Amino acid sequence: MAKIRIKWIKSDIGYAGDQRRTLRALGFHRLNEVVEKEDTPVIRGMINKVSHMLEVEENKHGSK
Repeated sequence: MAKIRIKWIKSDIGYAGDQRRTLRALGFHRLNEVVEKEDTPVIRGMINKVSHMLEVEENKHGSK
């Protein structure tokens, strides 16, 4: 399955608590951190919820 690289680029200060929790659920701990996740509908929905704070790079081949 394809992987997605996600970078947290904007602070969560001033945003609703559910958006902060979504960032934590994606695996983020600090600003400018990059995480790699499987490309699933669940992850896409989470990314969509906080897309204004993220930068997404799709990798069709996955990482090895």
